[in-house]
Amino acid sequence: MRVLIVKTSSMGDVLHTLPALTDAARAIPGIRFDWAVEEGFAQIPTWHESVDNVFPVAIRRWRKAWFSAPIKAERQAFRQKIQALKYDAIIDAQGLIKSAALVTRLARGTKHGMDWSSAREPLASLFYNRRHHIAKQQHAVERTRELFAKSLSYTKPEVQGDYAIAQHFLSASGEAAEPYLVFLHATTRDDKHWPEARWRELLALLQGSGLKVKLPWGAAHEEARAKRLAEHYDFVEVLPRMSLEKVAQILANARAVVSVDTGLSHLTAALDKPNFTIYGPTDPGLIGGYGQNQHTVRPKNSLSTNDIAASQIMDLLHSQRLI
Repeated sequence: MRVLIVKTSSMGDVLHTLPALTDAARAIPGIRFDWAVEEGFAQIPTWHESVDNVFPVAIRRWRKAWFSAPIKAERQAFRQKIQALKYDAIIDAQGLIKSAALVTRLARGTKHGMDWSSAREPLASLFYNRRHHIAKQQHAVERTRELFAKSLSYTKPEVQGDYAIAQHFLSASGEAAEPYLVFLHATTRDDKHWPEARWRELLALLQGSGLKVKLPWGAAHEEARAKRLAEHYDFVEVLPRMSLEKVAQILANARAVVSVDTGLSHLTAALDKPNFTIYGPTDPGLIGGYGQNQHTVRPKNSLSTNDIAASQIMDLLHSQRLI
C-alpha cells in the first residue's frame, strides 16, 4: 500500500504527524508513504523510515509571484511529480483550503480528510472523497492519529504515539561525552519570550554545575540575543547557523532542553528528550509538547512568562536528576 500525506506546515504540525505514520506502519505491514510538505520543512519526513519520497511545495513563496514564469515552471514541475503515481490513499492532514485546492486536489487516488465539523477550514472538506469526523478536543497528535486510523481502516492504538525518529540522531552513547543543556530562547511572538534577565539568572544558577549550555539561533536578531545571554559565561556556547538536521542532532544528544513555545520545542519532544517548556499566553493543552519527558512550565496567577522564576526551572532540573 502506498499513501500520500499532505501536511505542509508548520514545523510543529509536521512533527505532530509522525506518530500517525508509526501507527500505520505497525498496523499495515509493507505500507509506504510519500509526503507533500513546505520546502522549509522538507528534511523532517526523511527522518521517518516509512517515508520514501518527499515533494517540497512552496505555497508561501509562490503566492508572492504566482503568475511569473519561474513560479509557473515550479508549480508545473510539482504537479508532474505528485501525479506520477496513483495512490491507494491520499490523506490531507492539513485541513486548509489552500492545501486541499493546491496540493490534495492534484494527486491521483482516493482523498481522505476531516469532515466539515472537524477541519480547520470546513470548506477544505469539499475536496475529499471520504470525510472523517475527528473530535476537536484532543491533542493535535491524537487527532492526526485518529484521522490516519479511520482513513486506512485500522484501530488507533491506545498507547502514547511514537515519533520514531530519535534513533536517527543519537550518538552511540545516547548523550554527548561532555554533558550539556540546550536553551531554545527564540520564538516569533514577543509575549511568548522569557525575558533575557530570567535566562541570565538561570545561567548564573548553573555556573559550577559542570554542564555546558548551547544556544542555537535562526535569525540575526536571535544570534544577537544569544550573544548577550552568553556574555561573561565561558560555559555557554553560541552555536553557528545550522541546518534543521544538525539542530536535531544537537538536541538529541543533550542532557535536557529548556525552551519557550516554539517549533524547535516540538522537535525536542519528537526526539524524546527531557524538555521544560515555558508557556505564557498560549494554552499547551491541544498543541503543546507531546511525548516522553515533556514538562510544562506556566506562571501560577498570570499569563506573563516574566512571572516564571529561574529558580523554578532549576528545581525542576534537580527533581528530574538532570543536574
